[in-house]
Amino acid sequence: METDSPIIIRTATKEDAELIADISQQTFIDSFKNQNKQENIDKFIKEQFTKARLIEEVGAPNNIFLLAYKDNKIAGYVRLRENNNPPELQGTESIEIARLYAITEMIGKGIGKALMEESIKIAKAKNKKVIWLGVWKENERAFSFYTRFGFEKFAEHDFILGNEVQKDWLMKREL
Repeated sequence: METDSPIIIRTATKEDAELIADISQQTFIDSFKNQNKQENIDKFIKEQFTKARLIEEVGAPNNIFLLAYKDNKIAGYVRLRENNNPPELQGTESIEIARLYAITEMIGKGIGKALMEESIKIAKAKNKKVIWLGVWKENERAFSFYTRFGFEKFAEHDFILGNEVQKDWLMKREL
């Protein structure tokens, strides 16, 4: 019988950088490999989503990483970013959910919900007016998840995955 163990969320430190880089790459691959060409994913990881670049993000100014654990195992993470507003939000005190992922085997266990709730709590504590994110328009599960939390589409932008230009929807929630 599976126990309903709590989800523990903590703020990541520079010591977590390698772990975050590893799970960032793995969750990205797991999330998008079935809907994209392998060569585009490989090129994106090699050129834009490198382990070195991901490690640099942890502890960098205007970045907050949260790690989620369940049953003493890493279960997911979120990256919040304060300095990357799209033109549509200029002048608005806002924070971006730059990435929010659960490890594949932890999907459906409340990890995303716990990370989202903590992200909203941090945004409110920082007196932000808006929390926003970008989501690939083909990612229906993620779009549905964000909609349940009150996010609404307000713009779109291009996302380059390898050699392919994809559309991301920008979604926001007023706080």
